[in-house]
Amino acid sequence: MSHWKQNKIKSLLLLCVIFIFQFSFSQDLTGGDGEKGKQLFKDNCTACHKTDQKAIGPALKGVYTKNTAKEIGKDLEWFKKWIANSSEVIASGDPYANKLFNEYNKTQMTAFPALQEADVVNILTYLEDPTKFPDKPKEVAQPVAAPASNNLNSAIWIGFAIISLLLVGILFRLNSLLALTQAPELAPTEEEKIHNFSDLYRIYKPVIMGLVGVFALLAFWSLWAWLFGIGVDRGYRPDQPIYFSHKIHAGNNKINCQVCHSGAKYGKVSEIPSLNVCMNCHKNITEYKGAYIEPGKDKAFYDAEIDKLFDHAGFDKSTSTYTGKEKVLKWTRIHNMPDFVAFNHSQHVVVGEKAILKGYNERNPKKPIDVVCKACHGAIDTMNVVEMANDFTMEFCMDCHRKTEIDMGNGYNSHYFKQLHEKVKKLNKKDPRLTVDAIGGIECGKCHY
Repeated sequence: MSHWKQNKIKSLLLLCVIFIFQFSFSQDLTGGDGEKGKQLFKDNCTACHKTDQKAIGPALKGVYTKNTAKEIGKDLEWFKKWIANSSEVIASGDPYANKLFNEYNKTQMTAFPALQEADVVNILTYLEDPTKFPDKPKEVAQPVAAPASNNLNSAIWIGFAIISLLLVGILFRLNSLLALTQAPELAPTEEEKIHNFSDLYRIYKPVIMGLVGVFALLAFWSLWAWLFGIGVDRGYRPDQPIYFSHKIHAGNNKINCQVCHSGAKYGKVSEIPSLNVCMNCHKNITEYKGAYIEPGKDKAFYDAEIDKLFDHAGFDKSTSTYTGKEKVLKWTRIHNMPDFVAFNHSQHVVVGEKAILKGYNERNPKKPIDVVCKACHGAIDTMNVVEMANDFTMEFCMDCHRKTEIDMGNGYNSHYFKQLHEKVKKLNKKDPRLTVDAIGGIECGKCHY
């Protein structure tokens, strides 16, 4: 056989091997669900990776095709091992794994041992071409309901309107009397009528004094209501230095309240999150890519607000590094209890969670809540701009304490309050529930100490 024929046969065999090799890799992703992979990528990978540019880790668009073509042996099994525990692959001496480890400042990738082979295939299918799996169409924003009107204020204004009409009528009467007194001669029939204000006061004294008394009572009532309204700011929704939509974060993206307000579970105060908390996510989220756009706003608006965050945090998004040039950011506080009131978030969020949820949903079956925070703060996950949903008054708290039943399914409560519960059952047969007020929930010292 000639040398030329041998080389030709070798070339054909090599081409066949390459074809079979690449065909086998393409088959690895057969049946992958890109939509599921997209959600898995968002849930597990976006903290460190982007599809189209470098972040903490490399850009991952087409990562499977690129690696199977350039790095012989990086098959699906390799990806599964790498995602499950990258440190083991690095420790094994794998050249490509060590190359990645050193290239990205020896940053250890988080291990995901719970991801199954099907999950890995789904993620890699999505990453082959993320543009094939766009986000859902924009949803229509629901308008924020206006705060409920105050019946007391309405009654006061109606009263003032009535008094104003009466005063206007009196003024018209006085003007007519003044015209009569200025006439050169009075007709005989006019001599017996009222000629001045003294006559008017003398004749209608009971009526006038009654009107003055009513006016004084309404004025006192108005002053009393105003004094009691100091610090009660239902509907208060101030502008913030950086626009932050709870509907996007807590609603659309399902971020748990306690991710940002970490103090609510273990402390008295829920805490206003620092910029470090925001940057935990936004150092890798440099632009808005969500499907939801609030009416009157656009993507450019949200991107500009993210840039404000970077400016205050001293973060350069082009290099993904901190410059150290930070700026003070002062959020406007919305929910604030007076200094003379002691309120413990953890007592309500942890200890009273089940009882509060149960009681609230029984009282509001048409508008049930799924998170205990909403019992006081309203449907935060539907608010683009957060507002006070309730009057944080003593009446509001005491009413809840009188209606909320203690969780007797709790082992501690069922043992500690057993005798008290039996006593309540005997004294109040119509409502044998053991509510919070029965254990001191409305005592002065409970909140004022």
